[in-house]
Amino acid sequence: MALVAGIDSSTQSCKVQICDADTGKVVRSASSPHPDGTEVDPRHWWDALQRSVESAGGLDDVSAVSVGAQQHGMVCLDSAGQVVRKALLWNDTRSGEAAEQLVGELGGPAEWARRTGVVPVAAVTATKLRWLADHEPEHADATAAVCLPHDWLTWRLRGSADIADLCTDRSDASGTGYFAAESSSYQDDLLELAFRGRSPALPRVLGPNESAGETPHGAVLGPGAGDNAAAALGLSAGRGDCVVSLGTSGVVSAVGDAASHDPEGIVAGFADATGRQLPLVCTLNGAPVLAAVAAMLQVGFDEFDKLALSAAAGADGLVLVPYFEGERSPNLPRAAGALHGVTTRNLNSANIARAAVEGLLSSMAYCIDKINEQGVEADRIILIGGGARSEAVKRIAPAVFGRAVDVPPPAEYVALGAARQAAWVLSGDASPPQWSTDSAVRYEADATPQVLEQYHAAADLTLR
Repeated sequence: MALVAGIDSSTQSCKVQICDADTGKVVRSASSPHPDGTEVDPRHWWDALQRSVESAGGLDDVSAVSVGAQQHGMVCLDSAGQVVRKALLWNDTRSGEAAEQLVGELGGPAEWARRTGVVPVAAVTATKLRWLADHEPEHADATAAVCLPHDWLTWRLRGSADIADLCTDRSDASGTGYFAAESSSYQDDLLELAFRGRSPALPRVLGPNESAGETPHGAVLGPGAGDNAAAALGLSAGRGDCVVSLGTSGVVSAVGDAASHDPEGIVAGFADATGRQLPLVCTLNGAPVLAAVAAMLQVGFDEFDKLALSAAAGADGLVLVPYFEGERSPNLPRAAGALHGVTTRNLNSANIARAAVEGLLSSMAYCIDKINEQGVEADRIILIGGGARSEAVKRIAPAVFGRAVDVPPPAEYVALGAARQAAWVLSGDASPPQWSTDSAVRYEADATPQVLEQYHAAADLTLR
């Protein structure tokens, strides 16, 4: 039995899943935490990876390895391959002003959308390079190569110290702001624009099943992927599949052939890990909305679900707009959550719980619609993340979305996707292996378009 390893180096932790290359069955696994903060020395990621590998029984019997990781993080290396400064992570917002500068310098968001499919925001790597050039020019001058977290970890697994050996893949490169997913090419002039004329080396972009080399022990290295693309691969998501993830934030992505060019910047034109496109929309508010409302009602999650399901669709006119932490889709950073339509007749615990679930799902429906506007149709919806464990969410989602929803069992889909990619590279086949997975549960319900109508009316008030 050949074994493959998938690594998920997320913001919070490093997870390792070792799987049967033929079936995808998880043989052993482990996890280690990452330090908190929005800037981290990459060596902490390496240390966590080593601890996780050791706890999972090592990689000596593993034939192939791939890394999925958090996107956008800026890792700067000098000519000797040493880390220049701590990596700035996707959630570091100090480059917000730099993002505004870059949007204006290229002629506005529409031009960025046309060139790369991504309009710069603080999360994007290009904006972090501009911040570095303006605030730490000595570190910018010392930077000989720029890579992403998964690139750096793959390079370390290879045992190389030569920056010429750095590799990446389309999915992660498409989140940098200087790579166009549609043409699968770096935009060197945009890199120079972001870095004030500097031209550091960039990782070579590999094909979906192209090897990034071998570990010192002879295991084949896959190209790796950004976390959202790796999760889609772990879910076996194909053309027409839309993944709705309710975690700390809400993320909606859909696999398709059309590259997105959204001048509003709401839909990010990412690539997937199979050679297709993965347009994606991210919100600031996900499952914590439900937790906050349950806490306010002073009930546990099971009781919260019962309350929400006991109320009628539309919550008797009560609408919750879930912008608790501001919002980025739509771009309303200074917004707050709001409860609309309150009367003496509808203000009760059941309606409040129902309004919270419907509001969160309506926010996700908005994201799905924005992706559809980019020419990518969502034929099947796959619901994952911590919020997908809520019985109320699972039963109300098909009513709000107006179509059936598939809910797969909870799993580490980023690590599984990385492992599946490793097995693909190992096999040399044209397509990823068809791993056997636990069946998703399908939820269906009569559509409730009135819920979206009253939600949009309430959300429009937030825009004024």
